[in-house]
Amino acid sequence: MDTKVRIGRVALGIAALGFLAAAGQLQALDNGLARTPPMGWNSWNKFACNVSEDLIKQAADAMVSSGMQDAGYQYVVIDDCWQVDRDAQGNIVPDAKRFPAGIKAVADYVHAKGLKFGIYSDAGTGTCQNRPGGRGYEFQDARQYAAWGVDYLKYDWCNHSTQDSQASYSIMRDALKKSGRPIVFSLCEWGSTKPWLWAGEVGNLWRSTGDISDKWDTGEKRTAWVWYRSSICRTVCNRTPDRATGTIRTCWKSAMASSPRTSRAPTSECGACWPRP
Repeated sequence: MDTKVRIGRVALGIAALGFLAAAGQLQALDNGLARTPPMGWNSWNKFACNVSEDLIKQAADAMVSSGMQDAGYQYVVIDDCWQVDRDAQGNIVPDAKRFPAGIKAVADYVHAKGLKFGIYSDAGTGTCQNRPGGRGYEFQDARQYAAWGVDYLKYDWCNHSTQDSQASYSIMRDALKKSGRPIVFSLCEWGSTKPWLWAGEVGNLWRSTGDISDKWDTGEKRTAWVWYRSSICRTVCNRTPDRATGTIRTCWKSAMASSPRTSRAPTSECGACWPRP
């Protein structure tokens, strides 16, 4: 397993998401954290549910040995599938087979490398892989994350039923604040309820698109380029007074003027990246 290469290929994930929250005039949650876009590595893009204690340690080792730490990458984040259940007291239970030493031991290992440790959960009743979600357990989970030494929480939006996104994410924001540990709060809401209009007071950074793929080309789905077009388009629109009602064409023209990299993309394609109501 060439973890070093894979780390390099997918490390843009956290950095790119941070760019969306930091760009323009939008202000993210003022809790003293993530004053610049947080940069690091997340396990999902390459390994999905195939996560383990050894894999996360290898990722931390590779981040240091590859020079990425020196370049400013700090966070090693376990995505979905580290958790399997809740115990009789409602505490979240890690997968003992994949993390035999426990989550705190993994966090300690990452910290010993001079890096920061992140974890994943979901605002709904279950995660995107149907592991236990955080709904109804926000304050209990936040205390547990703090006890483990978590520095960063990615909070997804699966299995949310009729929940209000702003209210749901605000509960976890408050829970993290009361946990007693500084924890960066990353909202992974996919842009479905227009977080660029409300997330500034809730999280340190937030998603505005669906998932990207681990590739650089512009193949059939053109995933990476669509992500880039959409992020630029939405970021520019966030800077405009009429961001809630501005047309795609207006926003895209502004985006083209703001970034030379977008100038080769046909204006008509911008509509494909805008979230539907």
